[in-house]
Amino acid sequence: MPRVQASRPTRLIYAASTVAADLFYATGFFAPDPFLFVEQDGKRIVMLSDLELGRGRKEARADEIVPLSSIQKPLEKKLKKRPTPEQTVVAFLRKRRIKRVQVPADFPFGLATALAQEGVQLSAVEGPFWPERQYKRKAEIEALERAIRLTEVGLTRAEEVLRAAEIRPRKRLVWGGQKLTSELLRAEIDCAILRAGGAPTDTIVAGGDQACDPHDPGSGELKASSLIIVDVFPRDPQSGYYGDLTRTYVRGKASPAQKRLWETVRAGQENALSAIKPGAVGKDIEDSVKKRFTDAGYPTEQKDGRWTGFFHGLGHGLGLDIHESPRLAAAVVKPSQVFTVEPGLYYPGIGGVRIEDDGVVTESGFRVLSKHPKVLEL
Repeated sequence: MPRVQASRPTRLIYAASTVAADLFYATGFFAPDPFLFVEQDGKRIVMLSDLELGRGRKEARADEIVPLSSIQKPLEKKLKKRPTPEQTVVAFLRKRRIKRVQVPADFPFGLATALAQEGVQLSAVEGPFWPERQYKRKAEIEALERAIRLTEVGLTRAEEVLRAAEIRPRKRLVWGGQKLTSELLRAEIDCAILRAGGAPTDTIVAGGDQACDPHDPGSGELKASSLIIVDVFPRDPQSGYYGDLTRTYVRGKASPAQKRLWETVRAGQENALSAIKPGAVGKDIEDSVKKRFTDAGYPTEQKDGRWTGFFHGLGHGLGLDIHESPRLAAAVVKPSQVFTVEPGLYYPGIGGVRIEDDGVVTESGFRVLSKHPKVLEL
């Protein structure tokens, strides 16, 4: 008997594509309100409100665009009231005779419950919804490079402000007639990115012991001769892709302990960058960096209930999400994957150092996409 080829499973996403990267990846269409996407037998269908219909027809990558009103209005007539989004999606699936769907793991619970009550079988996709997202095409690499240039604009502005800040008694920093704070420097970074056409997101400016908590955004007065971590990760609104770079600075003179910490991190990053190539095991690279730090006298351990040393991942995927699959430590490295490489060391009393760059795996190694210089003292 001839083999019957199984049909591809129907896939469904319901989300706002401004925050759901899987939906934007599938459609190339930014919308702030949730809309329905269905892939059935290889055909991609989106259902859009009348508000988004004209723009969607011009911009969305879809084989069919269904007006929301074409489903909603007959349903409203039948129900004698405006249907809920859940009822509208159920009616759409019923019309298309769709009884089984695959959905992302973060699919809305309320909608999942409504679909299940109507007899639609849902299964959550384990791992990435679109596994191909981790392999970046040429156009995606170009989009990432544009996002990284926007990121570098932010770092350049941070350096300009820090260099211009006057060092006053008690290590106070004064810029533009006022004390320089994390909040003020972050605003300058973000404004520079906005003027360049980017969209800043949660920029980190953390000085002193604040920088020893890697995701502390930083607050309050910045000091001279203190390590300051600046982690900038804006989105390019045109493409949706992110850049993600970190530099660590000292305004004024760094102490020998600060210099040694910074140089150790920089050398560790260079070691990791040279080790990334097709077939390399990311966990081995991360462990090698951690061992290098330990051998230099910077072990990773808990002191007084607080982690010190290198206690976060070496890097992560980067693209339409700031943290994409796979993490570097979970990967066997393959060409066209994009990773951040961001070792760090954190010791209260000395401070924190993190240096981060972005790059793409080539057939023979790792091409760093970021170009921003690494400098400690400003």
